[in-house]
Amino acid sequence: MVKTWKKRWFLFDMDHRRLAYYTECDERKLKGVIYFQAIEEVYYDHLRTATSSPRPTLTFCVKTYDRLFFLVASNAVSMRIWMDVIVTMNYQ
Repeated sequence: MVKTWKKRWFLFDMDHRRLAYYTECDERKLKGVIYFQAIEEVYYDHLRTATSSPRPTLTFCVKTYDRLFFLVASNAVSMRIWMDVIVTMNYQ
C-alpha cells in the first residue's frame, strides 16, 4: 500500500549499474539507489495496485528482492522508454 506520493528525480547511473533517485531536481541530495542486479520485475500497474497514484495510467512498478517501487512517468512514451531501458539494463 502506498501511503503518500513523494516526488523523486531518477537518473540512470550506467557506471554503477543502478538507478539513483534524488529528492531535488538538481541532483544534489541522493535519496537512494536501485541496483539493476536486484530488480526482479518491471511491469505496468494494470491492476491499479497503487490506487492513490496521481496518474494511474502512467504508473509502473519496479520490483526488487526487498521492495516494490511505484513510479509515475510524465507521459506514456516516457513510461515505455523507462520500462524498456530498466529491463534491458537488468539483463546485460
